[in-house]
Amino acid sequence: MSVISTTEVKAFLKKIEGKEISLNAIRKEFNIVSGTKSYDAVRNIMFQLAESRVVRPVGKREGIYKVVTQVYPVPIFSVQRERRNPFDLGFPIDFDTHIPMDFSEDVVVREGDLILIAGVSNFGKTTLALQFLAANINLNPVLMGNEYTNPLGEPMPRFLNRLDVMDVKNGGWVEWVDDNGNDKFTLLPVHDDFAEHIVKDRINIVDWINIESGEHFLIGNLLQSIKKHLGRGIGIAVIQKGEGADAGRGGQFTKDFADLEILIDKFGKYDTLLKLGKVKESHKPISGKTYGFGIGDGVKIINFREVKPCTSCHGNGYTKSGQCEVCIGKKYVDMETPF
Repeated sequence: MSVISTTEVKAFLKKIEGKEISLNAIRKEFNIVSGTKSYDAVRNIMFQLAESRVVRPVGKREGIYKVVTQVYPVPIFSVQRERRNPFDLGFPIDFDTHIPMDFSEDVVVREGDLILIAGVSNFGKTTLALQFLAANINLNPVLMGNEYTNPLGEPMPRFLNRLDVMDVKNGGWVEWVDDNGNDKFTLLPVHDDFAEHIVKDRINIVDWINIESGEHFLIGNLLQSIKKHLGRGIGIAVIQKGEGADAGRGGQFTKDFADLEILIDKFGKYDTLLKLGKVKESHKPISGKTYGFGIGDGVKIINFREVKPCTSCHGNGYTKSGQCEVCIGKKYVDMETPF
């Protein structure tokens, strides 16, 4: 039997670009047994391929390689390329005014973008997710996550109640079905493996993402995978956040692949504080802007308005004499407040 060649190994590696492979796995693929010339040749070939940057060693164990994905120059101006307009994404609205959140006019959303909603528990994350669903209902969005279906794949009672509140038939503002009585959005009973269930070229809303092992740093990798599968669609992902934290669970890693980051905190006892974190593209600087709003019937956004840090207590909520009398300990006040 002839000794395995570099050409044979490279042809095999071409099929698994981007993945990891071991020397023993290569030997198994080619039915190479110990004691043959090919057995040692595999090691030498992989060493040479590492030198030519076809593969690279990974990990602490010897004999494990990452197959480098080969790339080639991409022409820009020498070929005809389409310039696509921003994605016309609908944003949540104030129930009383039916006006979208004002920062939506300044945010630029592109095909393939990921919007991240990171917030404290029970203060409006799902409200925003369902509002995004409603605002884009005519685009047949996809909805999945822990908030919507039980382990049997059936809709959760609280979810159905929220849909009823928003339904135009009950005094709401959304038509959930078309003229034939069919759903205008797709509900998927997905509680894990979210990236594998993303529907390409559609708006995909995932509410909410949890890592059962507690390894929250993996959320960043999951967001990256979701974004890879979007195609020309939009991703809206919801994660948990600690109170007052400037990033969701997973820390800085969660920001890396977000194009628009919305942070949710408590605003006093009942209201919600919305802060714009990372903003990839906008018509003017809006990162750091803050807003307050109430929530009615579990899903209605009420009295949405911009707020600012209270100058009386310097945004601390307290002064030397105790709780700030201007912001009542809420740290922020309405923009019209003279303090």
